Amino acid sequence: MQSETKQILAAVQSGELSVEDALLKLKTAPYADVGFAKIDFHRKIRQGVPEVIYGAGKTARQMLEIIDVMQENGQDRILITRLSKEAAETISARFALTYHADARIGYIGVKRDPDGIGDIVVATGGTSDIPVAEEAALTAEFLGNTVTRLYDVGVAGLHRLLAQKDTIMRASVIIAVAGMEGALASVIGGLADCPVIAVPTSVGYGASFQGVSALLSMLNSCASGVSVVNIDNGFGAGYLASRINHMEAKS
Repeated sequence: MQSETKQILAAVQSGELSVEDALLKLKTAPYADVGFAKIDFHRKIRQGVPEVIYGAGKTARQMLEIIDVMQENGQDRILITRLSKEAAETISARFALTYHADARIGYIGVKRDPDGIGDIVVATGGTSDIPVAEEAALTAEFLGNTVTRLYDVGVAGLHRLLAQKDTIMRASVIIAVAGMEGALASVIGGLADCPVIAVPTSVGYGASFQGVSALLSMLNSCASGVSVVNIDNGFGAGYLASRINHMEAKS
């Protein structure tokens, strides 16, 4: 995936953008200090993806002010994670917000057209893992990826997963979301030839320790090529999967 800087330089080379206008884009203030937040405008230039709003712990009023500043500085596509239904209703009164209550995720603007190198597969051990999986899937879609969902294919009924072998083999990246003992990631890691991102969830009975059991199982996976994000961190998994799916050779 081309970075914003590459796009600016390419526009100068093609004559679509003057040197002066390009310099102005690169010299724009790197962030805005609004007192309770410092909004990073150069993140897209550095990382290829603009700043995402983490909604938990923020008031609706704070998020509205952040959105105003982002839009004033040209960010027309804004992703908000861990967004409560109440805050979403307040934001929706002013902006065209698309909200998914199960994943607690919302976005302003349209999803990017898919331009990744392949498909991202999001698989869950059970139905109870779907909210975290949807946070991952919606994040990946918002960032320009085609996503295939394989839900409720856990190891308690291994035939359900094995019936999806073709989908697993075609994937560019797989996100395995599971609670309980977290065995799904190891099984998928032993079948797939692509990177597997394991997401432990806080689903499970007492000895699962709100996801710690699944986290430790995934960290101790015997399958090579499995990496692990934090408990219930669907956003982190979707973001990382998108980066992998947009990799380009650096010369």
